[in-house]
Amino acid sequence: MSWWRRLVDRATGRALPEGFTGELAAEEYVIGVAGLRGGGHLVATSHGLWLPHGEGYRRLGWHLISKATWSGGALEVTEAEETGTAGSAVLLRDLPVARFVLAEPGRVPEVVQRRVTESIRSRHHQELPGGGAWFVQRRVPGRDGIVLQVRVDEGTDVELVRRIASEVGDTINRAAREQRRHQ
Repeated sequence: MSWWRRLVDRATGRALPEGFTGELAAEEYVIGVAGLRGGGHLVATSHGLWLPHGEGYRRLGWHLISKATWSGGALEVTEAEETGTAGSAVLLRDLPVARFVLAEPGRVPEVVQRRVTESIRSRHHQELPGGGAWFVQRRVPGRDGIVLQVRVDEGTDVELVRRIASEVGDTINRAAREQRRHQ
């Protein structure tokens, strides 16, 4: 990469580490980069957190990070996986925690915490027979509007949660349409 290209990338907020193989979206920009102990990088962008994956990188959207903690030089990330839908609601389940030991954290731990928190518009835990479920409204980078995500607690009747999630999603959508009509 030429010195001119590196200068332009840095000036435009698109500076990427050497060896990064991900493809940023047209409107996506770099917020922070952290070197990993043992090689590789975490790259925080406006759209998500780029993680080492196989021989390359993959983007984990901010809306799919259930939890991120910074402690003892390591960033621990709990990724949520979409398991289906219930009306307009998206059903999630958490994957095992991934641990990244940062050799050079830079601003990445702070950026991750801020971006994950800012993606959440509201959250509510509803107690249900056998457990409960988290109902979380989140912004999705690169998309208009808010998505309702529902994470079912262990031991909770998933079909019951599906029915409730569908009804809640419909209610939220009706309220949003009504609000837009009155603006």
